[in-house]
Amino acid sequence: MSRTHRFRIAHSIVVAALTGVLAACAVAPPRHDDPLQHFNRDMFAFNRFADKVAIRPAAKAYVKVTGPKGRVLISNFFSNLRTPVTVINEVLQGRPGPALQSTGRFLINTSVGFLGFFDPASDMQLPAHPTDFGVTLAHWGVPEGPYMVLPLVGPTTLRDVWRLPVDSYFDPMGWFAREHDLKWHAQYLPSTAYLVTLRASALPIDPMIDSSYDPYAFVRDAYRQHRLYQIYYGNPPLSAIEELQGTSPDENQDADIDQLLQQQQQYEKTHGINDNNAAPAPAGSAPPPASASSATTPMPAAPSSAAMPPPASSIDPPSASSSD
Repeated sequence: MSRTHRFRIAHSIVVAALTGVLAACAVAPPRHDDPLQHFNRDMFAFNRFADKVAIRPAAKAYVKVTGPKGRVLISNFFSNLRTPVTVINEVLQGRPGPALQSTGRFLINTSVGFLGFFDPASDMQLPAHPTDFGVTLAHWGVPEGPYMVLPLVGPTTLRDVWRLPVDSYFDPMGWFAREHDLKWHAQYLPSTAYLVTLRASALPIDPMIDSSYDPYAFVRDAYRQHRLYQIYYGNPPLSAIEELQGTSPDENQDADIDQLLQQQQQYEKTHGINDNNAAPAPAGSAPPPASASSATTPMPAAPSSAAMPPPASSIDPPSASSSD
């Protein structure tokens, strides 16, 4: 049996076992679902420092040396290159229609679009709809688990963290890094370049995060909102939005905002969260839409608090339609 075949068998066993374990986990109520907040805030501070001294300068330099049109072309290339990740996960989600659409998009943009630098597939009514293994697990009922901030990775959850190794298995950039051993670790250059483009696309959001009452809570809530819209393919039910916001009514009475605030303050006091230097999360630091009419408008992705995740990260690519 070849080494590659043994690795694939072991990989499948680990993924299957992990899915079973996560499915059996109990998840705390939404407003009490940050039990790792002490650790998360420390990692968030570390990631912001790393971003300030290394990652953000690299992203700004990239913006200076590339024009808006050039960044669109580069973004198109990386988005197309990662399409196999979307195709595989759509198959795993049991969605053959979108999988065929993504496959057609990949073939058209790779050929007619000159390796994906151009996007004729969108003009042919084949829009991009990226997905990942975290969404696949959610599709099959695996609970979210606690929110986590990992060093040099950023916001994730116990469920979403597994998209990093699994999606990298189908990512051409991840495959290139695994199969080559170049001088100065040059096999990671494609992944690094991709991550720099991601960070550059998030630069306009930096002032919003920096000026927020609690940047940690802002990023946390924005990340979870964004993932909710991805899990429901852009159209989450109102009940899911209310549950995420922590304002869904119970069986006997409507939700009382003052009571929710008191519960949150008591939870923070019990867990010593107020001992942190950072301010505790306000009740509506980054609220999702509050009405069904707004439930179909996707929330923007929150930038990773780390500006440089490891190679083959499964963060969504920047929009190809962006001009800045």
